[in-house]
Amino acid sequence: MKLTEFIKDRFTAYLIFVLTWVLMLIFLFTFHVQTEAVVIASVLLWIGRCIAEAWEFLRKKQFYDKLLHDLSELDQKYLLSEMIGEPEFREGRILSEVMRETNKSMCEQIGLHRRANSDFREYIELWVHEIKLPVASLQLMCHNDGNVKYAEQLKRIDDYIENVLYYARSRNAEKDYLIKPVSLKRVFTDTAIRNREELQQRGISLSTEKLDAEVMTDAKWLGFMFGQLMNNSMKYGADAITVTAEDTPEATVLRFRDNGIGIPESDLPCIFEKSFTGENGRTHSKSTGMGLYIVRQLCEKLGHSVAAESVQGEYTEIIMTFGKNDLHDVR
Repeated sequence: MKLTEFIKDRFTAYLIFVLTWVLMLIFLFTFHVQTEAVVIASVLLWIGRCIAEAWEFLRKKQFYDKLLHDLSELDQKYLLSEMIGEPEFREGRILSEVMRETNKSMCEQIGLHRRANSDFREYIELWVHEIKLPVASLQLMCHNDGNVKYAEQLKRIDDYIENVLYYARSRNAEKDYLIKPVSLKRVFTDTAIRNREELQQRGISLSTEKLDAEVMTDAKWLGFMFGQLMNNSMKYGADAITVTAEDTPEATVLRFRDNGIGIPESDLPCIFEKSFTGENGRTHSKSTGMGLYIVRQLCEKLGHSVAAESVQGEYTEIIMTFGKNDLHDVR
């Protein structure tokens, strides 16, 4: 709080004081009060006023400066009301009470929305598990009857259902994942087995290199991410997928590469954004634009990083980096 701001805010009060003082002088001189008495009264009046204003300025400056400092230091600005001490002046106490009441009301509203969101998430997860049963039954029936076309469409439905489930969970992924050493080779093998039929039908070859490395992650989430990358490769014309890992003291870098149609350079910076389909999604296959977005969300929750490189018409490479820490080193 600056002195100039304080004076500007109190300007009307000062103007009224000066007018009152001038009227007092006129009144005193009208009654022929001695000049010395008028001067002494005026000096005492001005000294008292200045002291009162200085005291008012200092206590408000202390309160508001601390308020602004605490606000700048806080990451969670809504906690400011918890940092405020009891002010020495009435305006500050009113402000403090208002902030506490508004913060309390905000917390109550957030609690209501969180409970509603949690209820909806639980319903979605229950619905997904329930709908998977008839889908799995239909897939088995198609497999027994040899109906490939129906099986392909059911596989797509099952993939979309998986996306719904993992997207719902990704909002609160920290409640669902279990971080532990995970073998990249085992997770990738499990993903390949789940997609074996479609890979064989499309004639896509798989090759791996140095996947014996272990990383600190959640196997279930990593398997889902591998599945998303594999589905994208199949969707966009790849006939070969190569997965390699490079293990260094600082991190393990996994490269998931296919020789599909690639990604236009203009689309590359946006492929991890929510609902972004890009040129390929519009011209080659109907896409929701959610797969890579969910992959990025899960990587952020798990503490990994993900990036992409591509040349249109040649290849697409998704790069996932798994950091290391003391827990990983001493396993």
